Amino acid sequence: HVQLVESGGGVVETGGSLVLSCAPSGSIADAYCVGWFRQAPGAEREGVASIYNRIRTAYYDPSVKGRVTISLDRDNNKLYLEMNNLKPEDTAKYYCAASNNGDRCDFVYWGQGTQVTVS
Repeated sequence: HVQLVESGGGVVETGGSLVLSCAPSGSIADAYCVGWFRQAPGAEREGVASIYNRIRTAYYDPSVKGRVTISLDRDNNKLYLEMNNLKPEDTAKYYCAASNNGDRCDFVYWGQGTQVTVS
């Protein structure tokens, strides 16, 4: 079982930047996929960005594409989400997630989340 701990959230002004970090208790370099999700109050959880490890390819939700970069530091086993030009609609609790090392992108490991508020 892999535990994930997010950090880096906070309050920023519109147009500002944040870098979220995710520290897993076990290796996620071999996970089929890793990703970031967010959930705003009263809304459903939505995917923000993900990496499919075997093909080393990142995918982004259209609402954040061009403003957000997901990266996996395999040497230090940390997952990052760099967010720039933040907008009020980016306000949400952000979660990192990982699949196991099987053959499907099923996010089975989840962190507790870190709050991002854009004023």
